[in-house]
Amino acid sequence: MTHSTLRIRQARHTDAVALEQLASLDSSHAPSGDVLIAEVGDELWAALSLDDGHAIADPLRPSADAVLMLGARGRQLRRARSRNGAHGARLRFA
Repeated sequence: MTHSTLRIRQARHTDAVALEQLASLDSSHAPSGDVLIAEVGDELWAALSLDDGHAIADPLRPSADAVLMLGARGRQLRRARSRNGAHGARLRFA
């Protein structure tokens, strides 16, 4: 039995459809603004808006840890931005 690794990355515009599908599974709406996603293999398991903290996750998978990891990574990124005063270009979803 092989295990895939959880990967966290910033969402891209090409992820918009997958985010909408995940939000539908979670009976919610897709996160907006600066969004981090958690993938296992090539499947989207969870997503988190860094702007407002709205998270969605696949209810059919053990995705709770993925949401916690997204939150932890989001806090790291916010601290780094505030420390560096860097606001740079940010990926935005409407």
